[in-house]
Amino acid sequence: MPYQFVIPGRLPNLNDMIDAARANRYASAEMKKANTELVAWCVKRAKIPKMKRATLNITWYEISVRRDPDNVQAAVKFVWDGLVAAGVLTNDGWKQQGPVTHEMAVDKENPRVEVEVREVEACET
Repeated sequence: MPYQFVIPGRLPNLNDMIDAARANRYASAEMKKANTELVAWCVKRAKIPKMKRATLNITWYEISVRRDPDNVQAAVKFVWDGLVAAGVLTNDGWKQQGPVTHEMAVDKENPRVEVEVREVEACET
């Protein structure tokens, strides 16, 4: 059974993460913490149950096509970490991460990240 949660706004892209890491030794850690907590809050609000292993279908709604898809999709790290922080997954390693699909869309009025989570069979690794 699929579960869905929505993250309001836009998550930092890879360029934002690199810039933060270069600017200040604590800035990237604070960025990771804040965005992981945001995702965890969204997950808890959606009441997603615990899973052994999950697959993600993510739609990234951007305000324009200015940010490159691969840079935007790097924020999947916050999604996995948020699922762990919310207690849905015990870890975000090989045994817990299933396939991830990404779609890109534009919504100037309501940028967001829509995530569909589905439990899949446990990994044998």
